[in-house]
Amino acid sequence: MYEAFFEYLKKFSSDPLSDVEKELLSKAFIPFKLRKKQFLLQAGDQSKFIGFIISGSMRMYSVDDKGAEHIIRLGVEGWWMGDRESWAMNTPSNYNIDAWENSELLLVSRENTLELIKTIPAFCEMMRQLDERNMIANHRRLTSSISSPAEKRYTDFTDRYPELVERFPQHLIASYIGVNKDTLSRVKRQRFQK
Repeated sequence: MYEAFFEYLKKFSSDPLSDVEKELLSKAFIPFKLRKKQFLLQAGDQSKFIGFIISGSMRMYSVDDKGAEHIIRLGVEGWWMGDRESWAMNTPSNYNIDAWENSELLLVSRENTLELIKTIPAFCEMMRQLDERNMIANHRRLTSSISSPAEKRYTDFTDRYPELVERFPQHLIASYIGVNKDTLSRVKRQRFQK
């Protein structure tokens, strides 16, 4: 399980991880399994961990006053899942996170993350790059949601995240891009007809 994470870290540094660094990482991360529909986090609870997905798929969502779910994030192997705000600020989460498929993760606490940033250069570089990418992705998504028609939102989503299109059903993708499933069906029909 840890080997998958060590391979992932290689993307962020040309220097190989030392045996000592691998041991530190193995001690800092906790292997964790979720069955389909099992929660990693429920709204109102504080997020104690952020998880690296080794296998499976997950979703992060909020539920409005009418009981409708609003997808905030989707994730598959090699992606991270967690409520960073709750995790960083020690506050109750506004989100639910559950497994869409049976999933295996490596969980890390905030305290261990801060220690790994100080001691393992590849981990520090990974966190820096992930923060940059996350900020860029959030800005794109916000801009798209306030200024792009449904067809462009769907096209952007399928271009950027083809692996998610294959793993998640239409109603979750519709929620993620901020349209209802009927609108998404229409958009897909129009694309097919072109």
